Amino acid sequence: MKQKDIAALLDEPACAHNKKSKSGCAKPKPGATAGGCAFDGAQIALLPIADVAHIVHGSIACAGSSWDNRGTRSSGSRLFRIGMTTDLTEQDVIMGRGEKRLFHSIKQAIDNYQPAAVFVYNTCVPALIGDDLEAVCKAAESRWGTPVVPVDAAGFYGTKNLGNRIAGEAMVKYVCGTREPDPLPGAAQASGHRIHDVTLVGEYNIAGELWHVLPLLDELGLRVLCTLSGDARYREVQTMHRSEVNMMVCSKAMINVARKLQDAFGTPWFEGSFYGVRDVSQALRDFARLIDDEDLSARTEALIAREEAKIDGALGPWRERLRGKRVLLYTGGVKSWSVIAALQDLGMEVVATGTKKSTEEDKARIRELMGQDAVMLEEGNPRALIDLVRERGVDVLIAGGRNMYTALKARIPFLDINQEREFGYAGYAGMVELARQLVLTIESPVWQQVREPAPWTGHNPVGCKQTQGAGR
Repeated sequence: MKQKDIAALLDEPACAHNKKSKSGCAKPKPGATAGGCAFDGAQIALLPIADVAHIVHGSIACAGSSWDNRGTRSSGSRLFRIGMTTDLTEQDVIMGRGEKRLFHSIKQAIDNYQPAAVFVYNTCVPALIGDDLEAVCKAAESRWGTPVVPVDAAGFYGTKNLGNRIAGEAMVKYVCGTREPDPLPGAAQASGHRIHDVTLVGEYNIAGELWHVLPLLDELGLRVLCTLSGDARYREVQTMHRSEVNMMVCSKAMINVARKLQDAFGTPWFEGSFYGVRDVSQALRDFARLIDDEDLSARTEALIAREEAKIDGALGPWRERLRGKRVLLYTGGVKSWSVIAALQDLGMEVVATGTKKSTEEDKARIRELMGQDAVMLEEGNPRALIDLVRERGVDVLIAGGRNMYTALKARIPFLDINQEREFGYAGYAGMVELARQLVLTIESPVWQQVREPAPWTGHNPVGCKQTQGAGR
């Protein structure tokens, strides 16, 4: 990828970091390796496209470090679960066999799995030795007739967020607009309501939580052409250009996709969240507002009234047990504010939130929810998190998996909110699951046990070396 192309992605005009000053977004800092590289960001952004063969062109370590590190779910094809790599060795590099090896790897993937398409991810080594990724992919597509998409996201290009944008750029450049949507089935046309096509960008179906939302959209007559990229199929990504409205679920990841589809096809977009009762309702209203269909607006309000009444009753017992509990939320991106709204819906108090991966709009929403004096943690090392927990009397730490052992060693109740989690918290139904998991975590009897003095206090624990004079 050329330097000017990388600069253009960093200076994304729709990103809040660049609206006031050309400061750039997600510019890499020398020596900063935590949080993933550009390759890592590109692969996790596209890996949920389930019927595609995802080939990592590089050493096997790159594939091993990144494969399946997002807990996405698929309702059909499992091809995305198969890790594929060209496994370049020192000999391949010295002898210049990288392009030949890639060409044959693409052939093997097509022969063995008949994928809808092949995505090839560039990594540092082939980028440094000058392998022409685009030319090889073009030749392979011409030879075997299967779409082969180059994703040029070598790790040294920049951060994980830049990789997300490179992935989105590849979809807009090579995939979007290459197929028209399927015609509506007869039953949908006979429903009496107009069907509208929409797209979700930056939604990854973590723990299957997208499936909490799809029934709501389906009831309203909103056909989801594509979810980029949770539980997606290649043929769906091809039709994104026909969407009437795009919802940006995570603006930090693929905001360039929403902007470019708007520039090219006039598709309006908005940023929303499916976490929390208020935000789910607002997202549904935003779809209706931008589509500007009076019948849809009326049906949307009716659905919201019904679902909010139902969820209010279901959450009542949980709210009684969670009301007043204090939370330290250490995450980033859209969750830095959307989960706050969900927790406040449960009557909990968020004492601080992490903003390491948050945009300026994210921070503005945090201030709206928590007040102008909101505590926002740009960096949260283990010591700082534990100190804040004790200073503020925090009842539960909600964060990503990397903070789990910090919390457990400090004997602090912990709930995983990031991609490694096993439970989906999106939609109205997801709120009940979130409340349930919080109660199970906070009220677990283990915390009272581990905070009590050890039963062997004052004498030797079993297995410990005896003190002098204690006998044999």
